[in-house]
Amino acid sequence: MADPPGNGTPTQVLDAEQICRYENDGYLYLEDALTDRQLTDLRAVFDGWVEESRAHDGAYGETFDGRPRFDVEPGHTAEVPGLRRVASPIEVSDVYLAVMRSNRALDAVAQLIGPNLRFRESKVNSKLPGTATHLKYHQDFPFGPLSNDDLITVLFHLDEVGTENGPLEVVPGSHRGPLLEHWHDGVFTGAVSPDMEAQAREQAITCCGAAGSAYLMDARLLHGSAPNLSSAPRSLFIVQYHAEDAHPLAPNHLPSRFDQEVVAGVATGRVRTSDYEMALPETPTVASFFAVQAVGM
Repeated sequence: MADPPGNGTPTQVLDAEQICRYENDGYLYLEDALTDRQLTDLRAVFDGWVEESRAHDGAYGETFDGRPRFDVEPGHTAEVPGLRRVASPIEVSDVYLAVMRSNRALDAVAQLIGPNLRFRESKVNSKLPGTATHLKYHQDFPFGPLSNDDLITVLFHLDEVGTENGPLEVVPGSHRGPLLEHWHDGVFTGAVSPDMEAQAREQAITCCGAAGSAYLMDARLLHGSAPNLSSAPRSLFIVQYHAEDAHPLAPNHLPSRFDQEVVAGVATGRVRTSDYEMALPETPTVASFFAVQAVGM
């Protein structure tokens, strides 16, 4: 696939203290990760999808691998829509595609793991007001192992995120610990064990932020989130980028036609490995990660 326009030398957006903080904690808050125009356009497209969802009573649409693209909360109705996931939005929106390819967080990722980067996957996770959806604690890397673990998840805030509307919760420093089991009793639950989750909740930090900001998160970092108990929405545009010389070891659980596109720097034709061991993930057949965790319960 040809490289997209504008994937040249990244802008330096992080100082030495921010880089050190990311390396120590495994996550970093980035203000103004989106321009005002990018934020407005992303929100407008998502609002249109919410309106479209009113005409459906279950998951709908179709992704690259034939699963539903739009997933809705149990109890979703036309009157009270509960759109909770849009898989690979960059395939159905030029706005989302353009932001994936060019944003301030991408420049920050290049500073953290190197100038040559590939795109891995994208999604929108949303918790509309009063929805019960929450994320059990997990690590991202076990869902998509690569030859090395230079993989960063970027969570762009499309809304103001406060303590009551289901913010990200992370365990600082957990990226330096082991890769934890996400299989339990022969089932890929997409979550760590209940005992490990209880420990994680005791150590977790709540990650709030302004609309247009983002969190950059090491793919080994232990994290989850609570339900949205507020009257305000909490929607995230989530994008994963990895080092160009990290090659997939399992099928992408959110495949798209843009998978492995070089979005910064150049293609080197090289592979780099890191030393780790974990169980291969299950290839998903349900509409979303939320449904995977629900099956695991």
